[in-house]
Amino acid sequence: MVFDLESFGGVFEKRPDLKVIFVMLILVINCGSSSIKYELFDMAKEKPVARGSVTRIGEMGSSLVFEAENKDRIDRKVVCPGHHRAVEFMRDVLMDPDAGILKDVSEVSGVGHRVVHGGEEFTSSILVDGEVIDGIRRFSELAPLHNPPALEGIRGCEQIFKNVPQVAVFDTAFHQTMPRKAFFYGLPYELYEKYGLRKYGFHGTSHRYVAGKAAEILGRSLSELNLITAHLGNGCSMAAVRGGKSVDTSMGFTPLEGLVMGTRCGDIDPAVVAYLMSKEMLGDGELSEILNKRSGLLGLSGISNDMRDILDARRRGEQRAVLAFDVFVHRVVKYAGAYSAVLKNVDAIVFTGGIGENVPEVRDSVEESLAGLLGKEARFLTVQTDEELLIARDTCKVVLEKQKTK
Repeated sequence: MVFDLESFGGVFEKRPDLKVIFVMLILVINCGSSSIKYELFDMAKEKPVARGSVTRIGEMGSSLVFEAENKDRIDRKVVCPGHHRAVEFMRDVLMDPDAGILKDVSEVSGVGHRVVHGGEEFTSSILVDGEVIDGIRRFSELAPLHNPPALEGIRGCEQIFKNVPQVAVFDTAFHQTMPRKAFFYGLPYELYEKYGLRKYGFHGTSHRYVAGKAAEILGRSLSELNLITAHLGNGCSMAAVRGGKSVDTSMGFTPLEGLVMGTRCGDIDPAVVAYLMSKEMLGDGELSEILNKRSGLLGLSGISNDMRDILDARRRGEQRAVLAFDVFVHRVVKYAGAYSAVLKNVDAIVFTGGIGENVPEVRDSVEESLAGLLGKEARFLTVQTDEELLIARDTCKVVLEKQKTK
């Protein structure tokens, strides 16, 4: 990393041999509804030097796992009633005399938080203040399972990592470059004005990271590339990326829209919703359970939401597993075809996520199906995503900008 030393005085220290050392530790936190996962990055090397998690928060038998470079691993049961206590556990193990890596929380230069939903308001990563907290709270209505835990993590860090800058990195931010024609639904305009009903897109940090890595692999500037990025895991989404900016994406108002996923149905006729509610006498919660947790690969195969299990059954000739695989691939191919039309020409299709990175059968089937559509110059790339590193980079940048303005 190269920075203007005068602009960021105090962040660097000079050695007698005149070499300049960039000193910054960034803590990245991802709060789920019942878990906290975190990594501590040394930004000089852009490598994690410690990582851990607290899981089953608020349940019996919460678990704490922690490991740091050249230190013994910690793996134990704890009593963790909430996210604030989980943040305390995180601090304690980071400062553990034997297994930890910090002497004081002030050694952390910034804390980056993954926040799922930033609506239309947040188009980039931002230093957390009262207005940002209010915004995250407002958008909790659109991401009730994700934003509230993120907010609890931020609040906990404000109290426990006092005076350490907090940075919010939004999953939706990358997709805020979509043109209006791509994110509007064909609904009455007043519903957009009243409720914000539009496509937001998700997995933005992953799509942004792998697009940048694809440019490195291709040895070209990201600004001149047309890419289709495919984040395929238990949750799946694709994006059309022109010049490093998202111009369309498959997930919509919620992460339910788009591709067939592990347990989510993806695109369906909206009339199916009213039909099922009538025929099965379903309430809102019951219908949401079907669409989000009992559909997708699991619902089609009747076996599992895990593509590895689907492939094993497919090799045995189980027809529902064959169907689940074929539907999954078909939906990916369909979106790739649509995005090739949006982009006009495609330099590469980039696969990432648990399925995208580790299941060659899916990649090969998609590539075979698209062989006659894409130009001969189009590449098919597999890139391991690293959302935590991207969050660390954004946090580093925001913190340094804060230093510069002091």
